[in-house]
Amino acid sequence: MLERSPAWATGRTHPGVLHLYIHLMEMSPTPELALPVADRLRGLVPDAGHLLHMPSHLEVLCGDYRRVVADNGAAIAADEKALKRSGAMNFYTLYRSHNHHFKIYGAMLLGQSETALEAAARLEESIPEELLRVESPPMADWLEAFLAMRVHVLIRFGRWTEILDLPLPADPRLYCVTTAMLHYARGVACSALGRITEAERERALFHEAVAGVPETRMLFNNTCADILAIASAMLDGELAYRKGEFDAAFAALERSVELDDNLPYDEPWGWMQPTRHAYGALLLEQGRVAEAEAVYRADLGLDDTLPRPLQHPGNVWALHGLHECLVRGKKEGEARIVARQLRIALALADVPVEASCFCRLDTGTSDCCG
Repeated sequence: MLERSPAWATGRTHPGVLHLYIHLMEMSPTPELALPVADRLRGLVPDAGHLLHMPSHLEVLCGDYRRVVADNGAAIAADEKALKRSGAMNFYTLYRSHNHHFKIYGAMLLGQSETALEAAARLEESIPEELLRVESPPMADWLEAFLAMRVHVLIRFGRWTEILDLPLPADPRLYCVTTAMLHYARGVACSALGRITEAERERALFHEAVAGVPETRMLFNNTCADILAIASAMLDGELAYRKGEFDAAFAALERSVELDDNLPYDEPWGWMQPTRHAYGALLLEQGRVAEAEAVYRADLGLDDTLPRPLQHPGNVWALHGLHECLVRGKKEGEARIVARQLRIALALADVPVEASCFCRLDTGTSDCCG
């Protein structure tokens, strides 16, 4: 049984032991019990970027997304020293990329588009093509999938025109995951814009690109094949929905949720925007309020539906969705409680949050927090 604030963590414990304890506790049902250990590790070795980053593995599970962004920002700054000393042509680039990846994830859950986009740009800069072309070990298998993060950010924030303006890689074989994800994003964007024929063409190109992704291509603990299977289900759902084929759409979105839930454990999670956010948004667009409410409660961890790693406590997107469900369901007392949390979350976002996913076009006009 792992204990709260273990005695050995209060003395001169080796940072490596604290690091290991955090990794053990992040996979437990009670990661918050290790937050005092994370506080002790933070800053203990100021130039060790990976150790500065480690507390965020607990913070993201506890819904402290501001600290996720801050801790990974500190880790990125520390790792700039390592970069100047050793360059980028080494395996530690994976760990530097992990910090950017984590910062993007925290910013997305906060609704902070500019922070997420800035981190995506720095992530792209951190991975030189020369390193991707190293074949022994095959560095592209470990690093190339990170370069699709901009796509996730642009979808999260509904930047449809920017998605359609993104160029495809000149070398689709080397950048195979990036190419597939771009076609996925273009399909989603075209669907949201009502350009159905173009969306169907992008879906066909997406499947062609997926066929060229080797089984060895990974994003940390997840195969890119598993991640792209979620993209496939999401795209099917978004496209069917905009074609008015609602039964097929919700069946595909439910499949995406199931695939997302069953990814191997990882942080950040293998799929960057929780699939329940699109599912709940479109349920609400169809007036299926009770179903959407259950979706948001699960995502926020307000019931026992999901294990801890699949919950996203206090995220602005699901808070907005749940609050709308409670208002529409005339659950006034609970709506007031959630409204207080939502006001704080909205104050931290840099975009108007009118739905849990920008794929929902009919967001209504009610004052969600009034």
